[in-house]
Amino acid sequence: MIEVEGLSKRFGPILAVDDLTFSTPKGEVLGFLGPNGSGKSTTMKMITGYLTPTAGTVRVCGIDSRDKPIELRKRIGYLPECAPLYADMTPRGFLRFVGQVHDFRGAALDDAVARAVEMTGLAPVTDQPIDTLSKGYKRRVGVAQALIHDPEVLILDEPTDGLDPNQKHEVRSLIRRMAPEKTIILSTHILEEVEALCTRTIIIAKGRIVASGTPEELESRSRYHNAVSLRLGDGIDPDAARQALAGLAGVAEVDSPAARRFVAFPRDGQPILDQVARLGRDQGWPMEEMVVERGRLDEVFRSITRPAA
Repeated sequence: MIEVEGLSKRFGPILAVDDLTFSTPKGEVLGFLGPNGSGKSTTMKMITGYLTPTAGTVRVCGIDSRDKPIELRKRIGYLPECAPLYADMTPRGFLRFVGQVHDFRGAALDDAVARAVEMTGLAPVTDQPIDTLSKGYKRRVGVAQALIHDPEVLILDEPTDGLDPNQKHEVRSLIRRMAPEKTIILSTHILEEVEALCTRTIIIAKGRIVASGTPEELESRSRYHNAVSLRLGDGIDPDAARQALAGLAGVAEVDSPAARRFVAFPRDGQPILDQVARLGRDQGWPMEEMVVERGRLDEVFRSITRPAA
């Protein structure tokens, strides 16, 4: 559905995007991660045809952006990071305007607007001036305009920015419902959103891809992958407990972030739960909590994108 090959973009002497290549099939929600200034938004703008690449090719549904840019844009719904809205319009009026741009007329236009309003929960404010809406509702109007023509591909740049927890839940639920029938690229700084929504993740830094995989594959690169977190009850000797954990063959390191709390890190990410549980039984420790960690995406993100000291 989306094919990007050798994509680069220069702004004068600045190389913002450097030779990106990736593809995204139907039904995939691709998380696009990177620090500020990494080239995420620039890449999304090139995929949508808003910016012309300096080098490389973009194909959406088999359509080359250089050959048929208008046809390509018909297949895409795009929510920019700072979506422009006409403040003096109502959401209904704005969505009708966008629908007309997409060649909807008459009953088809009415149906398209009604569908977008229902999907994004805009009914309470449909006829209220956009200028008077909360930031969350304004963001929903932006999402609704991206959906108005029921596109095959959605490019969403920070779709839950400014939303409260309930609104974020609603937008995430909407993305999940749409995902099987569409291809979605989702740029976000909210790592829990990646874990909740994305089937695959790309991390870029300085315009280049530095990691790619499922959220689970990226989490497995964390030092916390298969680590065991413990909280022990009263009556234990913390120093002795830490030494006992550190003496296990599969344990590389032990942290104690708080009193009676310990994190045992495995060697080479191998499972150590059985060893830790057996030790706890042998020592007679009062075990209040024992959790196996999947890995921490935020730690992987920092380790990959943080400049070397």
